[in-house]
Amino acid sequence: MLGEAGGGEDIGVPAARRSPLTVARWLLAAARPRQWPKNLFVYAAMVFTDSWRSFGLVTAAFGLFCLVSSAVYLLNDVIDREQDRLHPEKRLRPIASGQLPWQAALASATVAAAAGVTASFLLGARFGWAVVAYIGLQVAYTLALKREVLVDVFAIAGGFVLRAVAGAYVLGVPNSVWLLVCTFQLALFMGFGKRRHELVTLEHAAGNHRRTLSRYSLPFLDQMIAIVLAGLIVSYALYTITSPTSRAHQALIATLPSVMYGCFRYLYLIHIEHRGGSPEAILLEDRPMQINLLVWLTVVVLAFRAG
Repeated sequence: MLGEAGGGEDIGVPAARRSPLTVARWLLAAARPRQWPKNLFVYAAMVFTDSWRSFGLVTAAFGLFCLVSSAVYLLNDVIDREQDRLHPEKRLRPIASGQLPWQAALASATVAAAAGVTASFLLGARFGWAVVAYIGLQVAYTLALKREVLVDVFAIAGGFVLRAVAGAYVLGVPNSVWLLVCTFQLALFMGFGKRRHELVTLEHAAGNHRRTLSRYSLPFLDQMIAIVLAGLIVSYALYTITSPTSRAHQALIATLPSVMYGCFRYLYLIHIEHRGGSPEAILLEDRPMQINLLVWLTVVVLAFRAG
């Protein structure tokens, strides 16, 4: 049963029926493990520097980003529980539905964030500060930035860039300007696609769920998507042709078709199948996208091996 919007109380499952195991299950659901694939951007520097020997170290960094990002999701759902009850899908989330007490979620978020930050500094000071910056940006987004048109999408993109930066820090390699530019543009592309999906799905109720959505329009978002997509493809093409890395590994140009196909496939899913609201779900469920990602990764590895 859903809580009454605006009532300020969670009236889902009665407290007497909330066993520790049940609360733990709802807590895991509220942590949004399906969104953890977003943290794969931590591996970007490893892939583009051919540092596979550090796979275990980067995987530890990935795990820590999953922990702190889940803490942010919990905080976000606690703050937005009333608005989420107006959304056809988000109203089913554990906190919005009243299944998970918001007090328990907030306490868990605090513990997870503290543990994640502490462990992050064990992997290196620069990595630790990157994690702190990520949490700070996400909290600022939750509290204020998501209410500002365009700034909301740029803040989301900034989170992806910080993941890529942190991945380079944990490896001890320089951050490539090309990597950061392409990551930023790809994140903007997905962010504008997500806003478009929300606008189409919620229609006239979009402004009630998220005030910023009332200040967007489909023609405007389509223009933003087209501009960012063009910039992304051109930037990646230039990276594979003119960057110092490409001069040492000329076969990288062979990865361009996979990048273009992935972008066009995502654009198709946004406009034709209306699935742009959850990029991580597309990665987990869309078989052509999965195959293309595997092909791209294979070609990148082979390009580095070929020299």
